[in-house]
Amino acid sequence: MASRTAVRSLARAAASAARTPLATRALGAAPRFAARAAAPTASAFQQTRGMKTLDFGGSKEKVYERSDWPKEKLLDYFKNDTIAVLGYGPQGHGQGLNLRDNGLNVIVGVRKDGRSWKKAVAEGWVPGKNLFDIEEAANKGNIVLNLLSDAAQRDLWPTIKPYITPGKTLYFSHGFAITYKDQTHVEAPEGVDVVLCAPKGSGATLRTLFLEGKGLNSSIAVFQDVSGKAHERVVALGVAIGSGYLYETTFEKEVYSDLFGERGILMGAINGLFRAQYDVLRANGHSPSEAFNETVEEATQSLIPLIGAKGMDWMYANCSVTAQRGALDWHQKFYDSSLPVFKDLYESVRNGSETKRALDKNSQADYRESLEVELKEIRESEIWRAGETVRGLRPENNKK
Repeated sequence: MASRTAVRSLARAAASAARTPLATRALGAAPRFAARAAAPTASAFQQTRGMKTLDFGGSKEKVYERSDWPKEKLLDYFKNDTIAVLGYGPQGHGQGLNLRDNGLNVIVGVRKDGRSWKKAVAEGWVPGKNLFDIEEAANKGNIVLNLLSDAAQRDLWPTIKPYITPGKTLYFSHGFAITYKDQTHVEAPEGVDVVLCAPKGSGATLRTLFLEGKGLNSSIAVFQDVSGKAHERVVALGVAIGSGYLYETTFEKEVYSDLFGERGILMGAINGLFRAQYDVLRANGHSPSEAFNETVEEATQSLIPLIGAKGMDWMYANCSVTAQRGALDWHQKFYDSSLPVFKDLYESVRNGSETKRALDKNSQADYRESLEVELKEIRESEIWRAGETVRGLRPENNKK
């Protein structure tokens, strides 16, 4: 039902977004929303500015955009460099391919003849030309992107460290190894610039958005600046890997926010909330289809896209009065009940207990097998089996 209190100007502002596939799918999934999500304003996606100081909710922050580093400038800036990407997991794959497509001199280093090696060969990397084992790639590169898994960074650091010689740049996409050096034993080598560029999403998303001419936002940090040009270099690298815009952080703040967010609202908390709501609906006699639609489908296909496009207040203003009142009355109760859990979570990240558990678990010989058992339990649970059927009924997945 359309909100009777929504002002006409908001409806007019929203009209243009109805032409986008995302908005069309979102609104089709929830008839109670009649006002259409507006496309983000042009300034939100324009890549015509350089470094700017912008207001984020009352705080001034610097951001860096693509215009300062057009492709021609990137090619000239890195013309004498060899960029070595160590690891071909999600980030190594996404960043490596984007760097290569931007025309830079990129090589990949992975375990010879392993699964990642075979994947890299299948995607056009040539052994002996731009695909090497980890040691040789680390030796050849003067800019070394350490994109191995956190556990592998710890385990392989004694092997890699001798090749990170003075004058080189050591690059990370996670503050994990440097921040938790007491557990990883990874310390910044002398005479080396140490920088970070952390895309705010998976390497697969980074790659997909790059191919669509878009970009994933990334944070940047400088841990050690020997050359005096570390900041300039990491901004250039951030653009070269396909970032949308870049904002400043520190290694410590990046890893704290990243681990906290993954375990919290991005993955852990949302899964827990989905399960809890679904189970209550099922216990009260609702069908799996109804429980899934009211828990997951409407959230992912309708409401979350609207929040992303226009904000939480806009979504509240453009829903039925009944939905609006209920959300406003109940959100504080959820805030109050979850705040202590989030505080405990942040402290476990800060004190290193989360890191220790992750490293210990990920280093076990049977980790992949035990992970598959956990994922199978999720996959075969009723909520996600119901979800598979619901997804199959979406019009875009049901074309003849």
